[in-house]
Order: sequence, then C-alpha cells, then structure tokens
Amino acid sequence: MVKVGLTGGIGSGKSEVSRRLAEHGAVVIDADKIAREVVEPGTEGLKEIVEAFGDDVLRADGTLDRERLGSIVFADAGKLAVLNGIVHPKVGARTHELQEAAPADAIVVYDVPLLAENGLAPMYDVVVVVDASDEIRLGRLRRHRGMSEQDARARIAAQAAREERLKIADVVIANEGPLEDLDARVAELWESLRARAA
Repeated sequence: MVKVGLTGGIGSGKSEVSRRLAEHGAVVIDADKIAREVVEPGTEGLKEIVEAFGDDVLRADGTLDRERLGSIVFADAGKLAVLNGIVHPKVGARTHELQEAAPADAIVVYDVPLLAENGLAPMYDVVVVVDASDEIRLGRLRRHRGMSEQDARARIAAQAAREERLKIADVVIANEGPLEDLDARVAELWESLRARAA
C-alpha cells in the first residue's frame, strides 16, 4: 500500500486532482466528505456542535448550516479550535476504518485540506501539494463558489501559507492553467505512484 497525502489551499484545485486520481484507480479517502458524514443529522458530531455553538448553526431541516458555522469559526481561532476538537477525532476514526478496508496493494490517496496545518505529513509515503497563487485561488472562490472577496480572503488566511504547504511537498502539482494541463500532470503523478507501488 502506498499512502499519499494530497493537499492544497482552498481554491487550488485539489478536488480536481483527487477526482482524476480516483479515475486512474486510486482509493481516495476524502477528509472533507468524512467531515460532512460525521456531522449529519442524528450523529454524535452534530449533537456536540449544537452543544458548543447553539441551535443557530442548524438549518430548518435539522442539517448543519456549514456557511453559518464557517462565518463563526473562521473569524475566531478559539472557536475554530473547539470545532476541530469535535470533528477531527471522528474523522480520524472513520479514516482508519476506510484504510483498513483498502486492498494491500492499493494506492490510497488521503485528500486532506489541512494536512500542513495539522502536521500530518509524516503519516504519508508521499505528500502531493496542489499549488496555485493566492490571487488565482481568490478568483476561483469568487467565481465558482460565489464567495465575497472578504469571505474568500478569510478562508485563505485561516489555512497555512502557500510556503508552508510547499515546504512539506514531495510532489508539487502546479494548477494555474487549463484543466487539460492538469490531466497531463495527474497522469504523470499516477505513473510515478504505480512505479513506487510496484
């Protein structure tokens, strides 16, 4: 099994790389997806979040209002730490279950947005960083996610600086151009991972 840590700042295109690696045959374990699962209605995670932040973070249908919660925690490091203390252990436990279920010869890609921030690089055989300038990421967040410039800048500022991510990278996938360029880079990465697995 080759364990690949895949990360990149918000708006870098990490999800595009993750999706392409899955198409090539990687087993992808998506921390964001798991983080959503562990706070679905009826979960212990959602119960703990409501206890910490109040009913205001719930939508009328009982689901977590992620935008509302985000606006609270991304403006306050203490509140972000409380949220992370609730969610991260649950994500870790679920990640371990999925890893145990993967075939022994798999290339397992862990899609982890906060890999650099949480000092997780030593857990992986290879760390891949998807990289784009802050200005390009800002433009993507405004265009594709409809964020205000202020919200987008706050999200970028809440994550590790670009330099911190690049420092932990074994492989850097530059993603500032068209998706066709990204396809070629991911195909190269896949070949190198397969060679490593063999």
